[in-house]
Amino acid sequence: MVGGHGKIAMLLHPILVAAGHQPVALARSEEYRSDLDRVGAQLRLLDIENSQVEDYVAAFAGCDAVVFAAGGGPDGNKDRKKTVDLGGSLASIDAAQRAGVRRFVQISAMGVDEPLPEDTGDVWAAYVEAKRDADTALRDSGLQWTIIRPGALTDEAATGAVTVGDTVDRGEITRADVAALVAAALATDSTIGTQWEAINGDTPIGDAVRGISA
Repeated sequence: MVGGHGKIAMLLHPILVAAGHQPVALARSEEYRSDLDRVGAQLRLLDIENSQVEDYVAAFAGCDAVVFAAGGGPDGNKDRKKTVDLGGSLASIDAAQRAGVRRFVQISAMGVDEPLPEDTGDVWAAYVEAKRDADTALRDSGLQWTIIRPGALTDEAATGAVTVGDTVDRGEITRADVAALVAAALATDSTIGTQWEAINGDTPIGDAVRGISA
């Protein structure tokens, strides 16, 4: 998992462990090892902004799928949207192809294909463009891809219920429910080749994901 110590990743690892998988967390610091051990994830060191594609290939060794859950963070640095949100995704796609890892799930963001208003700030514009271009690259990659585009993220407790679709009304979704969506997508072949938005709603996650097909 790229961005393996991020908020969504840390919620996803225990779900994967409970399903019988061994999650591999790619993260930049040895300091994260105890946190990752606690949730059952194996740490492999990878600094997104200071690694080459060959480093990603080595980090993906033995993996059956890649989850791209990294983000440049809310620090107002537009350059990190290009180096992390876009650059990290492009390197991950390239490395997955080279490593023979076919399955790839990417966490994107709602509405990034929509035109931006003229008064959009530089940082937000850079974020939207990075996510949009990363999604385009993944769709064109030939991998077995799924792109999940959540609405506004919250840290509330999981609800277990969502609304998903090609487009949905703007709204919020808990990070815990996004993690559950990723796990369900990985386990559901009908989501291969699909891109969908997601917010909290009324449909149980399992039912919502089973209803998605290319």
